[in-house]
Amino acid sequence: MPSTEGVRVTIFNQTYSLVASEEPGRIEVLAQRVDDLMSKIAAHGANVDATRAAVLACLHLADELDTLEQQLTNLKQKVEHKAREFSILLDEAIAPDTSSPRSPAASP
Repeated sequence: MPSTEGVRVTIFNQTYSLVASEEPGRIEVLAQRVDDLMSKIAAHGANVDATRAAVLACLHLADELDTLEQQLTNLKQKVEHKAREFSILLDEAIAPDTSSPRSPAASP
């Protein structure tokens, strides 16, 4: 079982006590990112409460995630395509050359 460690973060002036199963510093960085995003959203809108800011931040992050997933899928497809191309080129490079005429066998 992975070790866990308590970490306290503040998001949108609200403190949360979390249990981190990974590096607590990473959780703190992620919390800071969410806090920054929610604060930016609140600054651009009048009377944006915490719930609305959180929902809009989640929507923004979901959009970022979807974009990155699409980019990853496209990159995987490009890599697979190039791997097939390189495999064909490699097969051609190591295959015996059947296009050149063979020297005739000596007759008795």
